[in-house]
Amino acid sequence: MNRPVEDLEFIGFIRHRNESESIPAAKEVLNTDFIRDLAKAHEDAGFDRTLVGYYADGPDTFLIALHAASVTSRLGMLIAHRPGFVSPPVAARKFATFDQLTKGRVAIHTISGGSDVDQMRDGDYLNKAERYARTDEYLTALRAIWTANQPVSHSGKYYKFEGARENIATFQKPRIPIYFGGASKEALDVASRQADVYMLMGETKAEVLDFTGRIRAMAKSHGRDLRFSLSFRPIIEDTEELAWKKAEHILNTIVELQKKQGLPYRAHPGEGYDRLRKLAEQGARLDDRLWTAIAAATGAKGNSTCLVGTPEQVAETLAEYWDIGVSTFLVRGFDPLQDVRDYGKSLLPYTRQAIELKTRKRAS
Repeated sequence: MNRPVEDLEFIGFIRHRNESESIPAAKEVLNTDFIRDLAKAHEDAGFDRTLVGYYADGPDTFLIALHAASVTSRLGMLIAHRPGFVSPPVAARKFATFDQLTKGRVAIHTISGGSDVDQMRDGDYLNKAERYARTDEYLTALRAIWTANQPVSHSGKYYKFEGARENIATFQKPRIPIYFGGASKEALDVASRQADVYMLMGETKAEVLDFTGRIRAMAKSHGRDLRFSLSFRPIIEDTEELAWKKAEHILNTIVELQKKQGLPYRAHPGEGYDRLRKLAEQGARLDDRLWTAIAAATGAKGNSTCLVGTPEQVAETLAEYWDIGVSTFLVRGFDPLQDVRDYGKSLLPYTRQAIELKTRKRAS
């Protein structure tokens, strides 16, 4: 697909403490120094944005993102946000204020919630279909407030307000970008009408091409065009042999840690995670470098499909996904801080070079 290289975007990931599937969580729940170091590492590595995840049993996502933004000057914040807990006028004002404070460094990642248990922690008892219907209404209201030049009133099934005024406009025009996740029929329907960027988990190129093709057609029926993000856990080393050894070591560490902590296998809820588990059933190694063993071991938790190889090999694979229409890559490793630094030294620049080369060849 013919797109300018400027459309390429790399997204990282910030948590509130040092932990991963292979690293036990520290006892200190909120480590501000770690957030600072991780944010700076992402900026130094050349990431465009970093996702700040939402957890019903963790520190407030919005405030973590604000702290990360305060210690960086360029890095964008993609704030995971669940509709249903903050009214649209209040959320519009909060995000617009953040956008002004950071001179346009914020985007919203809308997640309607795949786990009933996690939603109930925050007091939400709607079923999944109702949650997506609420999200649709929520985003309609947000977009209206952000782009209005007069007070906005709304009366729907889930929200009602009168004369909402955006006294502080968004820095970005016409509004703050909307990223969206979810693989159910309800999710695709809402995304096709509301999202700017649709976020997928890492699958084979054939499956990504088929899935994005269906969503593109849905969006086109609404007169819209979406961009697509793909999530991977790259495992890179100087040689392919060393990369696969590293991958097996990470897998063994995860399995041993699960045993040590007495964690039973649990299938992570959600249709996107169901897709990853079905993918793992096809085999541990798919396409050229797609590795599903960790997804199989963890119940597909945490966007856990990997790309394994040298930085050049993984970069070439990412460039192939770019060729089939993916413009954004969410990449994170299993050693949060060190992997970000390693990606910045090799994977990100190599990927940009590979895509630039493909773009030049296509233009010539």
